[in-house]
Amino acid sequence: KNRTSDPYVKFKIAGKEVFRSKTIHKNLNPVWDEKVSLLVESLREPLYVKVFDYDFGLQDDFMGSAYLYLESLEHQRTLDVTLDLKDPHYPNHDLGSLELAVTLIPKEGDFRESLRLSDVHRKAQLWRGIVSISLIEARDLQPMDANGLSDPYVKFRMGHQKYKSKTIPKTLTPQWREQFDFHLYDEQGGFIDVTIWDKDAGKKDDFMGRCQVDLSVLSKECTHRLDLPLEEGEGTLVLLVTLTASAAVSIADLSVNVLDDPHERKEILHRYNLLRSFHNIKDVGMVQVKVIRAEGLMAADVTGKSDPFCVVELSNDRLQTHTVYKNLNPEWNKVFTFNVKDIHSVLEVTVYDEDRDRSADFLGKVAIPLLNIQNGERKAYALKSKELTGPTKGVIFLEIDVIYNIVKAGMRTLIPIEQKYIEDEPRVSKQLLLHNFNRVRRCIMFLVNAGCYINSCFEWESPQRSICAFLLFVVVVWNFELYMVPLVLLMLLAWNYVLIASGKDTRQGDVDSERKGFMNKLYAIQDVCISVQNALDEVASYGERIKNTFNWTVPFLSWLTIVALCATTLVVYFIPLRYIVLAWGVNKFTKKLRDPYSIDNNELLDFLSRVPSDVQMVGIPYYIHPYCQLLQHCN
Repeated sequence: KNRTSDPYVKFKIAGKEVFRSKTIHKNLNPVWDEKVSLLVESLREPLYVKVFDYDFGLQDDFMGSAYLYLESLEHQRTLDVTLDLKDPHYPNHDLGSLELAVTLIPKEGDFRESLRLSDVHRKAQLWRGIVSISLIEARDLQPMDANGLSDPYVKFRMGHQKYKSKTIPKTLTPQWREQFDFHLYDEQGGFIDVTIWDKDAGKKDDFMGRCQVDLSVLSKECTHRLDLPLEEGEGTLVLLVTLTASAAVSIADLSVNVLDDPHERKEILHRYNLLRSFHNIKDVGMVQVKVIRAEGLMAADVTGKSDPFCVVELSNDRLQTHTVYKNLNPEWNKVFTFNVKDIHSVLEVTVYDEDRDRSADFLGKVAIPLLNIQNGERKAYALKSKELTGPTKGVIFLEIDVIYNIVKAGMRTLIPIEQKYIEDEPRVSKQLLLHNFNRVRRCIMFLVNAGCYINSCFEWESPQRSICAFLLFVVVVWNFELYMVPLVLLMLLAWNYVLIASGKDTRQGDVDSERKGFMNKLYAIQDVCISVQNALDEVASYGERIKNTFNWTVPFLSWLTIVALCATTLVVYFIPLRYIVLAWGVNKFTKKLRDPYSIDNNELLDFLSRVPSDVQMVGIPYYIHPYCQLLQHCN
C-alpha cells in the first residue's frame, strides 16, 4: 500500500529449492550482490527463478518468474543474463526483469574448485552467529477489547525462524521477560520482523502493530536496549538484543574427521577440561555425528526405490546430507559437528525421501539423548515412526562422540531450556488424550497406594509392621532436624541406584500394549471424559467451599472456623510443633487399639463437605449474611 515491496528470489532445479536470496526491504529496484554456486546433475533441467514480496505474518506475494536454460550457456565463461519476469496466468503483463551473472563450470574440473563449490553450496545451512532477544515489556498499547484492555502476545520472524511469546491477559503494559535465540546466517546481519497481536478466543486475533530490528547497525558481543515504537499501531516495545559469534557447526566428508586428528582432539579436550569450567559458560561441549549409511529403507516411489537424504538436528541446529537417488541402501559418509549448549538435549536423525514436486516423505527417525551416547561406538539404530512409538522399516548406522565439561553442564541444567522454533498448533487427539489420562492415573494410583500402605499401619492390619512404623515415627519426630529432609531423598536415590545396579530395574512404567478394537477405544475415551469431568467437579467444589467458608456464606460454619482457628493459634503458640505432631501420630496409631470398631475419617474434609459449593447455592435462598437479613427486616 506504500507503493513499494520487500523482494527476495528463490532458485529451483528439478522442483527442489536450491537457494533463497536475502530480502531487500522497501525497494522496487533491489541490488542483492549475492554469489552462490549450485551443483547441477543435468543441463537439461532449467533453473527456475521466482521472485516474491516478503509479508510477515501473511503469505508472501508472487512477483514473477522466469526460466534460465542451462544448455544455452558456454562453459568457463561468465555471461550477463537478463530474465524478463512473467506471471504464467497473465503472460502479457510486464513484471520487471532480473539480472544475473552466470558461469557454468564442469564437475570434472579442478578438485579445489569443486571443493570450493561444495563449501559454498552447503553454506546456506550453516549459521555464523546467534542473536539473543530478550522480550522485556510493552508500554501504552492500543486497547482492543470491549473492557478497554488487550491480551497481547508477540511474534518474531527472521527468515524461516519463528517464535511466539506467551500471552499476557488483560493489560496494556505487559511484561514478558522471555528470551529467544535466532541463528544468524548472513554476515551482514539482516532484519527481525516483530508483530504484536491481541489474543481472541474463538475468532481471529487482532493486529496491534509491528516493528523491525536492523541487525546490521548493531555491534557484536554486547547487549543493546531497544525501545521500538510500533508502526500501524500504538505503544512502544522494549527489547534487549545481543549478537554473539557462532559456535562450531559444520559438515564434512568422512575423510575429514576432526576427532581422528590427535592434535585437534587434544585441543578440543583442553577446551572442555575442568580447569576451564568458568570460561564461556554457554559453550558446554561438542558432539560429532558420523552418518555412515542406511539399510533396508522403505520404498517411497512407484519404482520400488527411494531418494533418501538424512537430516540431523540438535535443539535448533539442523544440518542435512546430500540425496542418494534410487537407492534403498544409501551411503552418505558425512561428519556433522554441533556445539552443545545443553547436555540434556536429544540428537534427532531423520531420513526422508526427496520428492521433486512436493514436500519430502518421511522414512524413519531415531532420537538419541546425548547422555546415553557411547563415544566411538559404531551402532545400527532401528528407524522408528514420527512419534517414536513404534518401529518402521530400515536401520541407520551412526558413530557419535560427545565431549563436554561436566561443571558447565551442571550449571546449564539450572537455567531455562532453549525454546524450539514455533511449531504447528497442537490438534485434538483422542488417542493422546487417553494416553495422557492413563499416565496421570498411574501417578495418582502410586500416591493412593502409598497412602493405603500408611493407613494400613494405622489400622494394625499387620501388627509387626505397625509396631515398626510406630517406633520409627516416634524416633524420627522426637529427633527430627531439617537436614534429615535432603538426607531421606539422598537415601531414596541411593536405594534406587542399588536396585538398578543389581538388575532389579523398575523404572519402566506400565505400557498399554494391548491392541483394542474400535468399540473398546470408544468406551475407554468415554470413561476418560467422565473421570476428567468428575475430577474437575471435585477440585472446583473444594475450592469454592474454601472460598465460601471465608465469604460467610454459612455464618454458623464461618463462626465455627473462627473458633477452630483461635484454638489452633493458641495451641501452636504455646506448644512446640514437635509435641503436636507426636500427639497426632500417637492418636492415629492407638485409635484402632482403643476402639476397634471406629470408622477412620478426616475432620477437615468432613467440615468442608458441610459448606455449599457455588453450584449448590444456586436456588437456595437461606444462605444470606446476617447483616443482609437485618437490612431486609428494616425494609
